[in-house]
Amino acid sequence: MSPRVVAVVQARMGSTRLPGKTLLRLAGATVLEHVVNRARSARRVDRVVVATSTNAEDDAIVQECARLRTHVERGSALDVLDCYAMATERSGAEVVVRITADCPLLDPAVVDSVVEALLAAPRCDYASNTLERTFPQGLDAEAVSASAMAIAACEARDPYEREHVTPYIYNRPDRFSLRNVRAAADGSDLRWTLDTPADYEYLQAVFARVDIPAKTPPPFEFVARIVREDAGLMALNARAAQATAVPAR
Repeated sequence: MSPRVVAVVQARMGSTRLPGKTLLRLAGATVLEHVVNRARSARRVDRVVVATSTNAEDDAIVQECARLRTHVERGSALDVLDCYAMATERSGAEVVVRITADCPLLDPAVVDSVVEALLAAPRCDYASNTLERTFPQGLDAEAVSASAMAIAACEARDPYEREHVTPYIYNRPDRFSLRNVRAAADGSDLRWTLDTPADYEYLQAVFARVDIPAKTPPPFEFVARIVREDAGLMALNARAAQATAVPAR
């Protein structure tokens, strides 16, 4: 019997660079809707949960999740690791997939490949496509065993580790077994995540150029090919990357 795999989507409204980004719209759907639907489309994912904070501003995320019929776990905005541990326990997950809600071009097949990398290796604790970046930024997925998540939640003390969930695990390769998933071709120069107004302008242009339905997304390779063949989109990609390099105020 296959282990129970639960994808937990980390979402918040309080972005410094782009407040409310999670509920911005792309092609008639919210960014969160795109991410949730894509996570649900992954063959190896049994359930999707959204993790958000107890801050009043994140009540809007809870309302959107009700519309999407998606379960929500709420906790401290500064201790997201604790929220993930709660979601793991309450959902009965044996494997947790960490996804962030600022990745509207998330590819379900990439999520599956990360989960399969974890399951294929004996006693693997953590698999991702980010230990060495070869995929476009915005296709990030991390698969973590429930036991490793529980250890991290119990032992991590650094505030950075509590807020960002998985550093306690992947920064300790001597203790945890790690695997990295590589793309067939290096796409690390492409930026498909949503963090700044420049990102939003770029993603709006991508969604306008490519027919990307919320429930049946095309493979990321298809989108990448179209982006690379369009000089205007590549210019927006470069502008978005440059904007992100400027420290947030």
